[in-house]
Amino acid sequence: MAVPKRKTTPMKRGMRRSVDALKAKAYVEDKDSGELRRPHHIDLKSGMYRGRQVLEVK
Repeated sequence: MAVPKRKTTPMKRGMRRSVDALKAKAYVEDKDSGELRRPHHIDLKSGMYRGRQVLEVK
């Protein structure tokens, strides 16, 4: 069985556990439609991003 050669330092232990404290994803209200969307992402319903039409709506 593998046994660690040295004791894990509190800093290394804390960096490993830092992922446990992740927060919920942020959402912003869209100015045009009023729906929630992720910041810096394309609005898939309208195809708009930063005031420009980047996707064609089906």
